[in-house]
Amino acid sequence: MVYFSLFFSGLLAATLFPASSEVLLLALLQQGYSPLWLFVAATAGNTLGSCVNWYLGRRLLDFQHKRWFPVSAPALEKAQQQFQRFGSWSLLLAWLPVVGDPLTLVAGVLKVPFSLFLLLVLLGKAARYALLIGAGSAWLT
Repeated sequence: MVYFSLFFSGLLAATLFPASSEVLLLALLQQGYSPLWLFVAATAGNTLGSCVNWYLGRRLLDFQHKRWFPVSAPALEKAQQQFQRFGSWSLLLAWLPVVGDPLTLVAGVLKVPFSLFLLLVLLGKAARYALLIGAGSAWLT
């Protein structure tokens, strides 16, 4: 149940909702839970949350003609230009606060192939959680 909580926390943190999984991860690490399973749960949940954003991005433009559409045309154009400027490799930074979640959404809008998206996002998020667990383990001992 603890690992599922971390999985869900990671998933929620990767969506456009304001949340964080790092505090829970470090608290569970301090309580002696398996670093490997903490890594797997956090990485899987956070990556799945980014996949939700990618899917929403794929569907987003279907609604741009609606009055309630939340993004202005200039803002959408600017986001697309920024993403294209740095390319798909920027998805390795999908773990970053503030910019990471919108980055995964724009990747969906721009129809980045899912296999490439998944690989880059998974690598970036796995590296972040590995470093966090490594640093947390060193600090706790």
